[in-house]
Amino acid sequence: MELRHIVKIFPGVMALDDMSIELRRGEIHGLIGENGAGKSTLIKVLTGMHRPDNGEIYVNGQRVEFQNPEQAREKGIACVYQELNIVPDANMVDNIFLNCYKRKHRFFLDYDYMRRRTEEIMRELGQEADLSAPCGTLGIGMQQMVEIAKAIQLEANVIILDEPTASLGEQEVEQLVQSIRRLQKKGITFLFVSHKLEEIFELCDRVTVMRDAKHIVTTEPEKLTKDDLIAHMVGRTLDNLFPKAASCPGEEALRVEGLTRMGEFYDVSFSARRGEILGFSGLVGAGRTELFQSIFGMTAPDRGEIYIDGKKADIQSPGQAIWNKMAFLTEDRKHQGLILESSVRENLNLVQLDQIRKGLFLDEDKRTALSREAVDRLRIKVSSDAQLAGQLSGGNQQKVVIGKWVMTDADIFIFDEPTKGIDVGAKIEVYNIMNGLVAQGKCVVMISSELPEVLGMSDRVVVMREGRKTAEICRGSRFFNQEDIMKAAWGGKLDENE
Repeated sequence: MELRHIVKIFPGVMALDDMSIELRRGEIHGLIGENGAGKSTLIKVLTGMHRPDNGEIYVNGQRVEFQNPEQAREKGIACVYQELNIVPDANMVDNIFLNCYKRKHRFFLDYDYMRRRTEEIMRELGQEADLSAPCGTLGIGMQQMVEIAKAIQLEANVIILDEPTASLGEQEVEQLVQSIRRLQKKGITFLFVSHKLEEIFELCDRVTVMRDAKHIVTTEPEKLTKDDLIAHMVGRTLDNLFPKAASCPGEEALRVEGLTRMGEFYDVSFSARRGEILGFSGLVGAGRTELFQSIFGMTAPDRGEIYIDGKKADIQSPGQAIWNKMAFLTEDRKHQGLILESSVRENLNLVQLDQIRKGLFLDEDKRTALSREAVDRLRIKVSSDAQLAGQLSGGNQQKVVIGKWVMTDADIFIFDEPTKGIDVGAKIEVYNIMNGLVAQGKCVVMISSELPEVLGMSDRVVVMREGRKTAEICRGSRFFNQEDIMKAAWGGKLDENE
């Protein structure tokens, strides 16, 4: 498949500017670029969701014009999006054959065939699963396999994977990589979109870099260093991927003692101080997010106590947590962090309604001033603060969620996977925001599944496994490394006497 000199313009935005890319049969082709570089628009052109304003598309050497996604599917092009399109109450067979059921007769479905074909496809992917179980009960990794199985069932020759590992644990990523390699041997082409440069170097045969809606370079990954790729992506060098600022931890801001919620986490105790970043590490399912949802009042713990500035706090709702000067940047920005159908201004003002109230009404001048201050301070790329949050790139959506909280007077900031699904340039901006909060004497807790990030930005690291705290490691300790943190995450003991 090949795109030549594609141009796509939206009102006031050049989304693709003379963009060209060639996908060869049986290759894994990486696509990287900052949020807002045009990757999503390119995917939508490839899959027929957007028609280009100029340029040409070729499939197997023949020029085509896609009027809709159905025509792209007929040419063997499928996409597995970062936001999975699973029907949670339907089983695997129904999900895989959704909208393309096989019929025995005019009024009957050939369910025996569909079940056999599903079993064959899952074996191709090296997976074993209960085909009758509702897909909503499956793990994210298996749901991703169901999406890939859909593409295989449609006999796709080109499969686009949009941030496929963003929500996966280490084992699930390895399973996905093995499945991709199996399909590659059968001649299937992959366009692999990722912000994780390690995956590009490990998996891809070639990589294309986009910047500002344009094609920058296409080459083999081994011909570039990681710094080269970053420079192509952002147009400048980034000397330090983890710009950890020197910190001076002060008084205790948050203390948790024996917090337990049966089935999720058990007897967890820790303290976090002002002027430091406390990292939380662990494998998928370790209970880190669930722990902080309880601390923030989203769920009720069965027992345990929470102290803020040394005083016992009874937090039974997020409103009470906010009153106690806590802020929680949730992992799921689309469903828990933003109202996508509302404007950037409305999202930024959500937590500050008391400050901008004028009698029974909102003070529109103050509301606008506060939102514009956040846009300028965090360098959020928007046409105006009236733009809908759902229209922004992932990185800019994340900045809106962060802006909603940093414009408050909170003292304790909980960042749950703060750089998930955003590019390396946006990550550094998020890290610098965290540094700025620490410099102001705020307490920052960072939950992250990326070990380099945890090690690069944390002053201390708490490790969890299956809902329990297994280790607490300070920067400077001989255990402050990836190997020992992973050992603790798997339940191993860290012994100073070893």
